[in-house]
Amino acid sequence: MTRDWKSVVPPLVVLTGAVLGVVGAVLVKLGNPPNMGLCIACFQRDIVGALGLHRAAAVQYIRPELPAAVLGVVLAAAVSGELRGRSAPSPALSFVLGALVMIGALVFLGCPVRMTLRLAGGDLNALLGFAGFGAGIWTGTELLKRGFSLGRSARAGLAPAFVLPSLAVGLLVLVVIKPSFIFFSAKGPGSMAAPVLAAGAAGVLLGLLAQRSRLCFVGGIRDMLLIRSPHLLVGLLAALLAACVVNLVLGQFRPGFANPPIAHTDAVWNFLGMALVGLGSVLLGGCPLRQLVLASQGDGGAFAAVWGMFAGAAVAHNFNLAASPAGVPAGGKIVVAAGLAVCLVIGWSLRER
Repeated sequence: MTRDWKSVVPPLVVLTGAVLGVVGAVLVKLGNPPNMGLCIACFQRDIVGALGLHRAAAVQYIRPELPAAVLGVVLAAAVSGELRGRSAPSPALSFVLGALVMIGALVFLGCPVRMTLRLAGGDLNALLGFAGFGAGIWTGTELLKRGFSLGRSARAGLAPAFVLPSLAVGLLVLVVIKPSFIFFSAKGPGSMAAPVLAAGAAGVLLGLLAQRSRLCFVGGIRDMLLIRSPHLLVGLLAALLAACVVNLVLGQFRPGFANPPIAHTDAVWNFLGMALVGLGSVLLGGCPLRQLVLASQGDGGAFAAVWGMFAGAAVAHNFNLAASPAGVPAGGKIVVAAGLAVCLVIGWSLRER
């Protein structure tokens, strides 16, 4: 039977990936850090720092893109009738997995979105990240084949769907009024930012598209491995191609392994950091972007995962686990190795027989 071309190259998924790639490259031109026009993990880390939950002075800023994306998701979900509360079947495990995914991302220095944008900007160290990401996802799919499940959620009313959007509105207010108790970096990546209105508009647009398309960078590779479906994978490829083209046009494409912007060149830990991101995200049911979308429309499991990511960012910087251009600290290496073991234990022990 011949497949409908839209099932192979779904227009909305391609559009969402392409817009993400374009926006990620353009936001760098507008002032965001190099090769970090968009990064769910890095932006969460910056917000955690701005709220004083870690004191790494170089990475403290309330990135408007994330709270604006939450509001875009809510708008799309409300129009489509998908704004509803869902219980978290295993909130403690979702929280732990979210924290481990964040620590893996901060050892690599980027989530799957930034990994793609780094490669599109010419940072070839991201190739090691992609390899580790794929290995982690493959391991996770093997656990799925053997019956892994965090459990089943249930309807929980509408109220939970308003928790994250309410917090998002509060963050946008804080970034506009800049009260004295909020921290803003004077130098480093946290001091580099696109104008608030441009960043907010980009966030809303991406939230709208991500909610409607179900784009998930982990889901794309997972579905190819499990059911041979490229439905979501084309979104990742579209993001990579679009960002690469825009970077070439804007003069931001600088290929090579040496001196990557806000990244390091340790191949082993680039691989293992993203392996932890890939494995943990499969167990959670989606990449950090997908978790943010689901949490924004009321999914309790994703909400626990997102809070785990915020906690992981605080832990990573308060306990010197996060990498820097100088390399990966010993603590970060230990926690990534331990995190991979924890994910394997969780995945093996929660098999439904």
